[in-house]
Amino acid sequence: MRVIESLFTSLVRHEYARSMTFGPISESGGLPVARPGVIYQLYVHIPFCPVLCPFCSFHRVQYQPQLAARYFKSLRSEIRRYHEQGFVFDDLYVGGGTPTVNEEELLRTLDLCNELFPLNSISVETNPSDLRPHLLQDLRQRGVKRLSVGVQSFDDELLKSMDRYDKYGSAETICRALEGARGIFPTLNVDMIFNLPGQTEDSLARDLQTLVALRPEQVSYYPLMVADSARRRVVGSMGPLRKSDSRRMFEQIVAALSPDYHRSTAWCFSTRGGSIDEYIVGRDEYIGAGSGAFSYVNGVIHATSFSINGYCRRVDAGVSAITRNKRLGRREQMRYDFVMKLFGLSLDKSWLRHRYGNVFYLQMAVELLGMWLLGALKNSSQSLLVTARGEYYWVILMREFFNNVNVFRDEMRRQIRSEYHDLAPQAGAPAGAKLQRADMEHAD
Repeated sequence: MRVIESLFTSLVRHEYARSMTFGPISESGGLPVARPGVIYQLYVHIPFCPVLCPFCSFHRVQYQPQLAARYFKSLRSEIRRYHEQGFVFDDLYVGGGTPTVNEEELLRTLDLCNELFPLNSISVETNPSDLRPHLLQDLRQRGVKRLSVGVQSFDDELLKSMDRYDKYGSAETICRALEGARGIFPTLNVDMIFNLPGQTEDSLARDLQTLVALRPEQVSYYPLMVADSARRRVVGSMGPLRKSDSRRMFEQIVAALSPDYHRSTAWCFSTRGGSIDEYIVGRDEYIGAGSGAFSYVNGVIHATSFSINGYCRRVDAGVSAITRNKRLGRREQMRYDFVMKLFGLSLDKSWLRHRYGNVFYLQMAVELLGMWLLGALKNSSQSLLVTARGEYYWVILMREFFNNVNVFRDEMRRQIRSEYHDLAPQAGAPAGAKLQRADMEHAD
């Protein structure tokens, strides 16, 4: 089984490495185009954190109040621009970073989104130290239905190795904060990580016992995902990485949570129906606003500038903050939908026929056959379904997908000093010269 898993992982990593190769945006590029009558999901990225955890590969920077105030102002301008472009959103997901790092600016941004769009649901990420009663009530009053709290572990030693203990508190402190947040939102989600360096089966068992006792409406249990750029930092802070324990720990999680929770995705467990943790899974297309955000519209993945200052300058200059894109071919779109939809454990056949016709089964024959041979898929009259055995394979698929997104994030960070072009010129100067020099001077 381990040999099969190793071969499967290598194949997936190779395929995603090809799919996630991005090129520079064309000179005529701007905001994506909204299709009439289509309602999208909006993702808003807040890249600031009070503590930079060593394992985290998301786009985040140390919180600076003045820079954050400037950023939020530009962010709201970008959101208004999408409204003017004709985009309609009924669902908002705010991630980071730590979106609640500046609650006044966050609330002002939520107010704007509620004013511009007919939002039915809002999800916000936060950390345990921000579970303050007045902030929780303010978020609920603005329509937040799902609050996702990054806990990662209830093991104090692991929290210390992740540099989270001093800032976010001990396991006992975190538990008290989570208990105080219960009942305020329809869904309280707790983010956890398994296969951490130094994590044992006994430590994981204690984490699971704590979760069952707290009984949040949702638990998202991620495998550790470390970008190459963060590997040395993680090993130095937390210890050697171990992939060999991943399956055993995953099976331990499933066994402990299954009596009280049902599966929403391969790694998301819920006590009842509701929004899931991965916004990219729940909707066919979405718009990402903010530095480091991704959009997927009309078969194209777009990425905004990873420089905080560069992002603000582009938005304030009235140009798109998008600096890279990737147009997926037809088969790449099929693979993307295949993985994302089945990460949610089922793929509706009528949806497939409407989107691709029967050519889907021909183009994806190798993937479908491979999954059936592995016992990962089964067929019903209406859907393709992930089997209990296949759930772990989708954990691997999504882990490798996000690992390759992390590779792209690293590339975007390396491009910070060269990505600014085609902006408003000085008189007689090449296009973008003035703002390009400014961005070089203040690149993040």
